[in-house]
Amino acid sequence: MSTGKETIEMLCSNSMTTAIAWCLTWGEASQPQFDLSVLQQMRQALNHRKEVPNEVKSLVEEAKQLDTFGFPETLQDLKQLTEKHPILWNAKIGLVYGGATKIKQYVFEAAKLPDIRGASALLDRINLVDLPAFFNKKPESKLYNYNAQYIDIRKWLTQNTKHTNILEALIPELIIYSTGGNILAFCPIAFVDVLANAIEKRYTHETLTANSCAVGVKFRLIETRFGLLQDNIEETFWLEKYQQQYKEPLIEAYYGKIKDKSERFDNFKNRKSFNELTTKLAVLFNQRRSGNDFENRHTRRYPPMFETHPYLKRDQGEQRSTITQANQLPGEPYFSETFARKRRVGDRAKTGFSAPPQWYKDTGLKWEAGIIEGWVDKFEEFLSENTEQRHKYCGSYQLDQVNIPQSLTEIGNVSNGFIAYIYADGNNTGGYIQKNIPTAKDYQEFSYDISLATEYAVYQALAYNLQPRVLTNIKKSESSHKNGTFIHPFEILTIGGDDIILIVPADKALEIAKMISEQFEQILLRQVSLVNIQGKNVEIKRDYRVKSSEKPIDFSKCHRYSWQNTESSQCELSTSSGVLITAYNTPVYYAQNLFEQLLKSAKQRGKKLTNVGYGGGIVDFLTMKSVTMISSNIKDFRKQALTKERGAKLRLYAAPYTLHELGGLLKVVEALKEVNFPKSQIYQIRSFLESGKRTAILNYLYFRSRLKSDKSELLKKQFEDAWCKAKTNEGNIAPWMYDSGKLDPLHPEDPAYETIWREIVDLYDFIQLSDAKASISSLEVDA
Repeated sequence: MSTGKETIEMLCSNSMTTAIAWCLTWGEASQPQFDLSVLQQMRQALNHRKEVPNEVKSLVEEAKQLDTFGFPETLQDLKQLTEKHPILWNAKIGLVYGGATKIKQYVFEAAKLPDIRGASALLDRINLVDLPAFFNKKPESKLYNYNAQYIDIRKWLTQNTKHTNILEALIPELIIYSTGGNILAFCPIAFVDVLANAIEKRYTHETLTANSCAVGVKFRLIETRFGLLQDNIEETFWLEKYQQQYKEPLIEAYYGKIKDKSERFDNFKNRKSFNELTTKLAVLFNQRRSGNDFENRHTRRYPPMFETHPYLKRDQGEQRSTITQANQLPGEPYFSETFARKRRVGDRAKTGFSAPPQWYKDTGLKWEAGIIEGWVDKFEEFLSENTEQRHKYCGSYQLDQVNIPQSLTEIGNVSNGFIAYIYADGNNTGGYIQKNIPTAKDYQEFSYDISLATEYAVYQALAYNLQPRVLTNIKKSESSHKNGTFIHPFEILTIGGDDIILIVPADKALEIAKMISEQFEQILLRQVSLVNIQGKNVEIKRDYRVKSSEKPIDFSKCHRYSWQNTESSQCELSTSSGVLITAYNTPVYYAQNLFEQLLKSAKQRGKKLTNVGYGGGIVDFLTMKSVTMISSNIKDFRKQALTKERGAKLRLYAAPYTLHELGGLLKVVEALKEVNFPKSQIYQIRSFLESGKRTAILNYLYFRSRLKSDKSELLKKQFEDAWCKAKTNEGNIAPWMYDSGKLDPLHPEDPAYETIWREIVDLYDFIQLSDAKASISSLEVDA
C-alpha cells in the first residue's frame, strides 16, 4: 500500500497528462465522444500508471507525446511537427483563469476585526473550497466533514449553468492551481464560457459585493507546449525572425531584453511556452475587469447595486442601508446584508462550525456560510503535528484554553496598546515564472511549493516568537471575553500564494517579519525538515537554489551593518515586507494605505540592491508612536520631514533594511536595553541629529565619553564598529553612515549621510528582552 506522500507525488506527476488526455478524449461537444465509464477508467489508469482502455489508447499516447518534444529551432521543424501530429494540431483544450479582484477594498471596507476576518475567510472559502468543488475535489480536513457542503456546491453549479453533465466533465486533475485568490484550470472546450461565468457568479452569490472576474480561451493542444501559433503555421513568428529582429522595440518589449546574442534562443524558448498562454489570459482578464464586453459572455462592468435612501441608517461602510441592529454584540452594530454575512463568517472562522447566533436569526436571512476553517484552526493543526513548535508556543498552556481575539482592542490590550500590521509579498515572482516555469506541470508544482513555503513560514514565525497572552483591564463594552482570558495574540488576515497580511503585537513585529522571510527561503531550499500540515508528510518539489555564478554579491554595498561573517542568499526567491507599528485604534483603512506603501518601498530598495547581487528579503517599517498622522505618503514624509540640508544631505532614517541589517538593528536596541542605557540620553542624541553632521557627531561622542566603561564599550561594539565605519579610513562617523547614492547606476542619487538612531529611539519601548536577560539587567540596576 502506498503512503500518503507517494500518492501525492504520483498524482502531481501525472495530473497534467491526465488533464490533457481527459479534454482530448472528451471532445469538443458538451457530451463526451466516448462512454463516460471509459473516460473514468482511463483517468484511474493514468493516475496509477496502468494500462488505459483500448478505445482511447491512441489519443492518450498523443497527449503523452507533448512532454517529449524538443523545441523546434526553425519554422520548418515546427511545421513538420504539426504535420506529424495532426491530432495535437487540430484538437483544442480550454483554459480558464479567474478569481477575486479588488480584494483589499472588500476586506478592509469594515473597521472591526470580526468583519475583516469574515470577509477574508469568505473569499478564502470560495477560492479553496467552492471552486475546487466545481472540479469534484473535496476539501481535506482533520477537523471538519465537508460532505454536505460539497454536495450543496455541486448542486448549485448544476442549477446555475444549466449543464447537467458539467459535474462529470470537470475532474480534480484539471486544476493547475487554486490558491492566492485565483484559479487556473483546464476544461473541455464546450465548458469554457460556462465555467468562467460560474466562477464570477459564485463570488457574487456568496459575497454580494466582492468584485470577481474570470476568462477562458480555447487553445490548440500543441500550443500548451510551444505558445501561441497562427492558424496558418507558416505565418507564425518564429526563431529565425526573432534572431534578426530581437533589438526592435516592439519585439524587445514582448520577449524581453537580452544582454548578449547567445541568450536569444533561451529567451525565445522561455517566451514560447505555456507562459504565453497564461499571458494572453492575464491580458483578457484585465480587459474584462475594466468593463470590456466579450463575445458570448455576459458583461461584468456593472457591479451589484443596493438601493439606499438619505433617511435610512447605513452600515459601517456608509454605503448600504442596514437591515438589522445586533443588540447582542459589543457596540450594538448596524448591519447591511453584506456586513451581516461578513460578521457571520467571522464568527464561523473562530469555531469552524456553529449554530446561527440570535442576532443572525433575527435578520431572517436564509444564507449560511457553511464550514469555515479559519487560519487559527490551521495554525493549531500545525502545532499538533510539530511537537517542538507546540512546546515553544504553548509552554504550560493547553490550546483548548486559548481563544481567538475578537477585536483589535484585545490584541492591543496584550501588547501595551500597540499592534503591528505585516504585509509581505514575494520578490520578482513573475520574472522567475517567465524564466523557469515553461509548462503547466511546472506551474502546478511552483504554486504548490510557494503556498506551502508561505503558509509554513508564517506558522513557524508565529510559533517561535509568540505565546498566548492574557487579557487585563478589558472593558465589557469592548469585548465579551473576561479579564484573565488567554488569547492568541495575532490575527492572520490572509495567506494567499506569496501574499501575507498579519496583525501581531508591536513588540514582536520585526522579529516575526524577519523570520517569515528567512523561513520562506529555507523551506524552498529544503533546509527545513519535512513539513507536517493536516497530518501529511509533504516536501518542496522543485529546486530553487541559485547557481553560484548567477548572483555574485558585493556585501560591502548591500549591507550597511557589519557584513564580514554574512552569507549570501542561496534561494532564487525571497520576500519583502512592510511593517506598520501603530496604536490599536488607528483606522484600518488608514493603516492599510500605509503598510501597502511600506511594502512598495521595501520592494524598490530590493530592486536597487539587485544591482550589487543581493536577492534576499527586505523589510521597511514605520512606527506611528511619535508621528500621529501622515497627511502625505510615506516617501514624501521622509523627504520633507526626515531629510535635512545642513551643509550635507542628512537622512534621519535608514529604512528599508535587508534581513541582515534588521537583525543588527534589533541587536543594538537589545544591547542598549540590556545595560539599561539611560533613555534620556538616547533621546538627547536624537535631538541633536537635525543640528548638522559635525554637531551630531560631537554631541554623540560627548555623551558616550560620560558613560561607564562597560556601556561605552558596548555602544562602540554594537553601534559604531558595526554600523558607522568610515569608507576611507579606519575611523567611524557615528551616529552617521555614508550613502554614495550609486546603488542604481541608471538613476543615481545625491550622496547623503543617514542614521539608524531615530529608529533605535522609535523601537526602544517596543523591543522586549528575554526573561533571562531582563533579570540580569534588573540586578545590575539594583547593584
